[in-house]
Formats: sequence, structure tokens, C-alpha cells
Amino acid sequence: MRARDLMTRPVVTVTAGTSAKHAAELLTEHRFTALPVVDDDDRLIGMVTEADLIRDRFPEDVRFARSPAGHGTPGATVAEVMTTPATAMSAGADLAEVGKALLDGTIRAMPIVDGAAVVGIVTRADFVRAFARADSAIAADVRHHLAIYGGPGRWTVDVEDGLVRIGDRYGNDTDHHVAKVIAEGIPGVVQAKVTYQEGER
Repeated sequence: MRARDLMTRPVVTVTAGTSAKHAAELLTEHRFTALPVVDDDDRLIGMVTEADLIRDRFPEDVRFARSPAGHGTPGATVAEVMTTPATAMSAGADLAEVGKALLDGTIRAMPIVDGAAVVGIVTRADFVRAFARADSAIAADVRHHLAIYGGPGRWTVDVEDGLVRIGDRYGNDTDHHVAKVIAEGIPGVVQAKVTYQEGER
């Protein structure tokens, strides 16, 4: 799968001049964890996250604070709190690499760009949502795509917890490879295995 297969679009973005308060409202309204920050030409210049927005936003309770003098002044605009430069990937990026970046790094949302223009975003929640897809919905998608490739009635498809087992009436290794690639390009598929169903012809 590629980033384009899972990314959310259109993307909700903010500019450097957006107030921190409004950015927080957008995160809450859309249940996001981060927003891409773009310039006047919609080019990516940074990211603003939940952590960026709440940093220094709540004063310590003076009744219990150990060092109340250390509190900073919170930024009023996105420009004052955002993380820049931002890490981004292309729409053609391997989804496995996007997932690795989200797991290995401190980022929770990956902007997807065409050049410098933001065209989508992939979050950890998108991966969870794909994994949570019903097996019946995954199976229906796999059957539909395989019917286009090899014709209706050729394939049997069984799915359990995202693991896809495909039976083929013909023993062509090239077709089996293609069927595996097609199946593993469908959201929610964890792995696909294709076997020849001997005696089904």
C-alpha cells in the first residue's frame, strides 16, 4: 500500500498567523492530534500539535507548586508554538515506511505532499482504523479487485483478522504474485497468501 491509499484528504491546515486558540478549536472539532502549517501558497512550513498548544498553557497551582517561578509565556499564534521544519512524505511513499516513521519518531501525524504542497495526512489513527475494518468488508474489496484482474468465479477469498487466504483455480505463479500484491494493497489487509486449489478446474 502507498500513503495515498490511507491518507485523509482534503487536509485541514492552519497558517503561521492563526491564533493558538483557533488551532486548538480545530484539533478538538476534528479530533486530530496535529495540523499542518502552510504559507500563503499552501506550502508546508511546519506542524502544530497538541503538545505544542498546551505547553506553558496552564499555570501551576501556587498552593502546591515546587518551583512556581519557572512557568513560561504561552505563544498566542501558531508561529510561536509550531514545530518547524516539518517531516513529510510523498503520496507514493510505501505505507510501511510511513508507519515506521510514526512509530519510531515522536510524530503522530505525517503530512503527505506533492512537491511542497500538502495533499493529505496520515495518522496513527488511520492505521488503527484500517486494521479495525471488518473482515467481511475486506473480503468484499479483495473479491471485487480480483474479479477485475482474473475474472469472476476464479478466486475464493477468506479473511480472518486481516489475514487473507486466496484460492486460485489455476496454478500460475505470476498470477498468484499479482493477486497477492492486489490484496495487500487493500486497507485492512495484514497479509495475503495465494494457493492453487487443485481439482477445482
